[in-house]
Amino acid sequence: MRTRTTGTSRRTSAAGAALAALVLGLTTACGGGDSGDGDKPAKPDTAADATAEANDPKDPGQVSEPPALEEQPKTVDPKVKGVGAGGGKELTETELAAAVLATGDVSTFKVDPMDGPPAQGESADDPACAPLTAMINGKPEPVASAAVYRQLLGAKTGRPAISEFLTTHGTQGAVSLLSRLGDAVKACEDGFKGSGAGSSSTYSAVKRIDVPKAGDDTLAYQVTGDFEGDPVPLVFHVVRVGGTVATFYTANLEGTATPEIPSILLATQAAKLK
Repeated sequence: MRTRTTGTSRRTSAAGAALAALVLGLTTACGGGDSGDGDKPAKPDTAADATAEANDPKDPGQVSEPPALEEQPKTVDPKVKGVGAGGGKELTETELAAAVLATGDVSTFKVDPMDGPPAQGESADDPACAPLTAMINGKPEPVASAAVYRQLLGAKTGRPAISEFLTTHGTQGAVSLLSRLGDAVKACEDGFKGSGAGSSSTYSAVKRIDVPKAGDDTLAYQVTGDFEGDPVPLVFHVVRVGGTVATFYTANLEGTATPEIPSILLATQAAKLK
């Protein structure tokens, strides 16, 4: 995505701090800024720089809907080998870095490092929705003992842009994480509000999404952000293997259709963890 829509700029400028960071990360991954360095996107140094970039009116590009995904592999590459996390082993940060998806694991995606989330995140106005804001913050609860973050970009076009964080919780903690998250999706289907770092966000709806099972447990859902009346669909796919949880998220910055996360990513990550 070499241009960012006017609607995208307005949506991100209206977002709360945690959600703005999530959405801007995806915009940057798509090449939303003018880098001056070929096709390599410029990355804002700080959240303030990112917000300023999102408010920059000089980018007038107009796109209605994202293009269709290229055809994805049907099965996991046999070269992908598991690291033994399926038995409940608690992976260290170094082990997570070796286990997280890398370029070549899925032929249609390249993978780049991604900075972790800011220290200050959002809090939900309704405690029942706290697991959802924890995911938006990039810090699933219960708190992980180790975490790594990656950006996944379509190998040919840089699209779609999908972010992943891989976190260690121990088996009991990981089971609790998905259970509490599933409960929050049901409890907060009519939406909720998030606040923090001097700003607030409105989420108008939450719904569960069907997804093929991967690993020991899988959950997918959509949170619809409401930015000045414009809906922005945010999609999260979560897969557990033992005590490790992989979270994939993306957003549709160009329309209201539910953005797609290829199931081969979840299947491959689960295989690499087992």
